[in-house]
Amino acid sequence: MDEPSVTPAQTEPDWTQSAGPEFVVVANRLPVDLERLPDGSTRWKRSPGGLVTALEPILRHNNGAWIGWPGVPDAEVDPFVEDGVELHSVRLSAAEVADYYEGFSNATLWPLYHDVIVRPEYRREWWAAYVEVNRRFAEYTAKIAAEGATVWVQDYQLQLVPKMLRMLRPDLTIGFFLHIPFPPVELFMQMPWRTEIIEGLLGADLIGFHLPGGAQNFLYLAKRLGGHGTSRGTVGVRVRFGVVQVGFRAVRVGAFPISISSGELDELSRRRSTRDRARQIRAELGDPKYVLLGVDRLDYTKGIDVRLAALEELLAEGRIDRENTVMVQLATPSRERVDSYIQMRGDIERQVGRINGEFGRVGHPVVHYLHRPVVREELISFFVAADAMLVTPLRDGMNLVAKEYVACRSDLKGALVLSEFTGAAGELRQAYLCNPHDLDDVKDAISEAVHQDPEAGRRRMRSLRRQVLTHDVDRWARAFLEALSHNDIAGSALLPDLDLPH
Repeated sequence: MDEPSVTPAQTEPDWTQSAGPEFVVVANRLPVDLERLPDGSTRWKRSPGGLVTALEPILRHNNGAWIGWPGVPDAEVDPFVEDGVELHSVRLSAAEVADYYEGFSNATLWPLYHDVIVRPEYRREWWAAYVEVNRRFAEYTAKIAAEGATVWVQDYQLQLVPKMLRMLRPDLTIGFFLHIPFPPVELFMQMPWRTEIIEGLLGADLIGFHLPGGAQNFLYLAKRLGGHGTSRGTVGVRVRFGVVQVGFRAVRVGAFPISISSGELDELSRRRSTRDRARQIRAELGDPKYVLLGVDRLDYTKGIDVRLAALEELLAEGRIDRENTVMVQLATPSRERVDSYIQMRGDIERQVGRINGEFGRVGHPVVHYLHRPVVREELISFFVAADAMLVTPLRDGMNLVAKEYVACRSDLKGALVLSEFTGAAGELRQAYLCNPHDLDDVKDAISEAVHQDPEAGRRRMRSLRRQVLTHDVDRWARAFLEALSHNDIAGSALLPDLDLPH
């Protein structure tokens, strides 16, 4: 089949209106989800997430809008206002959800960007859908944004949007942030459409990654794929000091580690109702001496199987007391129609059953496994209740759960076991760091966390909290947007400041 063009359709939208939004967030999903109820009716449900919390004040202060998919196929939704923010829905058909979202985004890009833990699938029909949906997002954004507006494109589902939008609206200031890891060069080069994706990202004025390593990977690829002047490359690309010069335009590339609403979580965790519920959770678990906690989306990157295997061996070796230790694993359902996720869920549930069968007692399982969403207030109580938080991804862009646990430990108790292959490991150096590919290392980290000296544990947690409370999600958003709005590189226009609320 013919390769789809990644050039947006040459319709000329009327973008000269002054009443359009001056700041636009473009993301795969809206900050609210449209739910279809059993009786056929629908309702809007707010999506939890730090990104929404960080950007809402800026959107309200800047005549802002959010563009995204409402989460239901074939939904025709008129623009509406929620909490002072314009929300614009992009329609996706059921076939596009299957090909663009479940296919190219989550069965091609996701595994490729997470170190090929599961083999990526490269299907041309998925790529065609990805191009078409990215084009639709770009054209919608071009249509509604005010002249000279700032547009912030989010994440791996929309990597072609910056270039498409640049071609339609050269007046716009465009930022892009990748919320997952950016892979090593050798892995990215597998991608049949590698040049198109790099060129798509280079449509932005500023490209942000969690870590310097991801930024370096991208800079190398920009030079390699875009610097040869071939028919498939970007003519005139030069890379120097974190800047990619694309013709007469400069694209800056940098690391902006994302964070959480740490002050808010700290306050919520201190409430009496939260503390009472935490004590109740421990009582419901049988008042064990040690409560271990895992909180993850059910994804093969999260290393849930790794921590379960480590726990099983620690129990067998007697390094952890089976009579006084309980693990709670909260696993939020995820991508339940994707084959690799279906298999993974079955494998993990068999692991849980094996551990409980061997080490549990009647009425007292060692592992309590919940495969369902947990409301935020309940999750905070679990954080307060847990003696050790186990965060063991094989690869993760940041992992905000680690930071959330720390933010909730104003009592300076608890311990964090953290994979070296999370972005958070670069900041949370006082955690018990481990290599999730080395089971003995994971076991040692869990054992040290469980048996830590109380005073040493308080020193560790105090240091972790200082980092998390100082570098919150608001600071992250401000850093990125101020870098984007103060673009003073030669060859780029000086841009007006965003009105950042205090």
